[in-house]
Amino acid sequence: MEKKDKILLFIPMYNCEKQIVRVLEQLKGEVAPFIAETVIINNRSTDNGENAVIEKLKSLELPFAANVLRNNENYGLGGSHKVAFAYAIKNCFDYIIVLHGDDQGDIANILPYMKSGEYRDFDCFLGARFMKGSKLQGYSKFRTIGNCVYDELFSLGTGKAIYDLGSGLNMYRVEALKSHFWEKYKDDLMFNYCMVLGGAYYKLKTQFFPIVWREDDQVSNVKMVNQAITVLQMLFSYVKNKKRFIEAEHRDKIILEYSAQTVFQSLPKDVL
Repeated sequence: MEKKDKILLFIPMYNCEKQIVRVLEQLKGEVAPFIAETVIINNRSTDNGENAVIEKLKSLELPFAANVLRNNENYGLGGSHKVAFAYAIKNCFDYIIVLHGDDQGDIANILPYMKSGEYRDFDCFLGARFMKGSKLQGYSKFRTIGNCVYDELFSLGTGKAIYDLGSGLNMYRVEALKSHFWEKYKDDLMFNYCMVLGGAYYKLKTQFFPIVWREDDQVSNVKMVNQAITVLQMLFSYVKNKKRFIEAEHRDKIILEYSAQTVFQSLPKDVL
């Protein structure tokens, strides 16, 4: 019998109280048997999201363990990834799925590849909003065109086909993360951009897959003009000297340890 992969589902959350309970509803379906554990990491939200998550988990009775962690500082989205990556490595998971807590993506989009086992062929299996088969709901044409232009630029800069620089649904082989090549990457929304460049530099086996992406009641944290300029500067620095870029310190603040405390634990319903 083929060994079942130990898969961690990581859900980052920050001020998405209304949306994250809908994300947790996604976990009741066909995806549940593939998940060994989920960890929801609260990046010091200022709303009531943490309590909303805990109450929702109590009512769901999921067939896998669920833990709610609270970062000891506001580390940013990238910093929360680092907490989750370290957790996955420490606890010997085979893969980690990232599903953002703002309910723009749907974990069902990765389910066909989990059923077929196709994800096992790749180190980075990345959801893409801007490739054939993807669907965008409530996303402006201006932003779509802008993202496609940047995808083309990054494709030219890396020599790899890039279809998204950072959606809210991604999957990584934990073995590929054990070198901690991601440790010095930016702690903010730019973390995924760095991951794309790092994956290209280290020749990680990467595949994109189409997803459905929606925007309705979410609040964007993206400052479009500033981010657009910063991302271009990042790409140019990478193209100019790839090794220097990859080995450089990209964080604005050096954090020696990305730590979090467990505030709630839920056991699988069959062992309660």
